[in-house]
Amino acid sequence: MSQIVRAALVQTRWTGDQESMIALHERYAREAAAQGAGIIGFQEVFNSPYFCQVQEPEHYRWAEAVPDGPTVRRMQDLARELGLVIVVPVYEEEQTGVYYNTAAVIDADGSYLGKYRKHHIPQVKGFWEKYYFKPGNLGWPVFDTAVGKVGVYICYDRHFPEGWRALGLAGAQIVYNPSATSRGLSAYLWQLEQPAAAVANEYFVAAINRVGTEEYGDNDFYGTSYFVDPRGQFVGDVASGKEEELVVRDLDLGLIEQVRQQWAFYRDRRPDAYGPLAEA
Repeated sequence: MSQIVRAALVQTRWTGDQESMIALHERYAREAAAQGAGIIGFQEVFNSPYFCQVQEPEHYRWAEAVPDGPTVRRMQDLARELGLVIVVPVYEEEQTGVYYNTAAVIDADGSYLGKYRKHHIPQVKGFWEKYYFKPGNLGWPVFDTAVGKVGVYICYDRHFPEGWRALGLAGAQIVYNPSATSRGLSAYLWQLEQPAAAVANEYFVAAINRVGTEEYGDNDFYGTSYFVDPRGQFVGDVASGKEEELVVRDLDLGLIEQVRQQWAFYRDRRPDAYGPLAEA
């Protein structure tokens, strides 16, 4: 049975300051709502530059509480006003000196549903994230939103199949994957891994990347954000590789049941045989 959800994502350049960056995303959210979208997701640490290109203590200043910090509260007001589910990736300060790469999920009535903390933290040139973030410790929650069951997996997480599967087992229908990934490092993987995850776990994936270069390094964020369906097919066109873009697509959640009945991957799982995979 058809079950259409109009979903949106945003890829943008860093504007140069936090206030204008948040205002830009508010404008895109209003535009998405005007087009009938019921959910929108933003890019990784959306309200800041991708400061992990360097290792400097000045960048701890971007962190704030979740959900009681100013950005999440502002997004709650926006969600309530627009009747829009919003996935809000920010730099979270749990307490002084304890920080996470986090995404808050806000329902269409403005209520805070919870947060996901990025599990897998890279530490390679241009992506010095272990300097800033502790590994996530909240599992892989799935949030029951006004548009369906929504999960989040953040950037580098996408290289690890275990979280994708955990989200599927918890009932996710749409998984947002906010990212900041550069052309030289992983471009050829970008249109391979998320479609493969969508197929293996038989749900929709929203893959979001930044665009452009920023003041703290030479990473070339290549955009090309997209939605992909449970058959691994792009839903509409992939976004620009160089320009800001709001992507709005209709997702037929009824396709999930069709694909799971046809391919039966969940039926044929063998968790009884997978124990050694989790042994150190």
